[in-house]
Amino acid sequence: METSLRYGVDSKSLVIHAKEKFPLNSLTHLQGHAELDTRIGAPTYLSGMIRRYFPDQYASLAVGVQYYRRQKLWYNVRGKKAFPVTADEQSLHFHIKGKYDVDEKLVEKKSRVAAEFTWNIMNVKKDQDVRLKVGYEVVEKVPYFQIRENNWTLHVNNSGKWKVRYDL
Repeated sequence: METSLRYGVDSKSLVIHAKEKFPLNSLTHLQGHAELDTRIGAPTYLSGMIRRYFPDQYASLAVGVQYYRRQKLWYNVRGKKAFPVTADEQSLHFHIKGKYDVDEKLVEKKSRVAAEFTWNIMNVKKDQDVRLKVGYEVVEKVPYFQIRENNWTLHVNNSGKWKVRYDL
């Protein structure tokens, strides 16, 4: 199980996040997520999805369901496609990501589309890897930046929102 501690400008409280992947076959898995808000002492997010990888196309597709404490149940479809720019250890990739959500009554809809460059820099120092990500959320028209160093991740966007994550 992958667990992390998360904090952001929107939440105002520390969140404990857990993720588990259950393999269905070599290219498909069932993925579950849960978040516990430490301020209220209750789960605020639950998710289950089936994700399929297409390694020859550097792509993945997922369908699932999400439950938010305040927004109830949502169905979603996600897709991601990577285009390698370099093939070495210091890999640079261009990603296109999309997500489409619809509420339980099939009335309210939300979509997100992002394009980003990701640069993985391995062994900056001994046992230290860094990932830099620069992207643009197309629907919201907001650029963002992310830096990850081993277990720490900082995500900042142009509208003043930020998140920090520590992977346990």
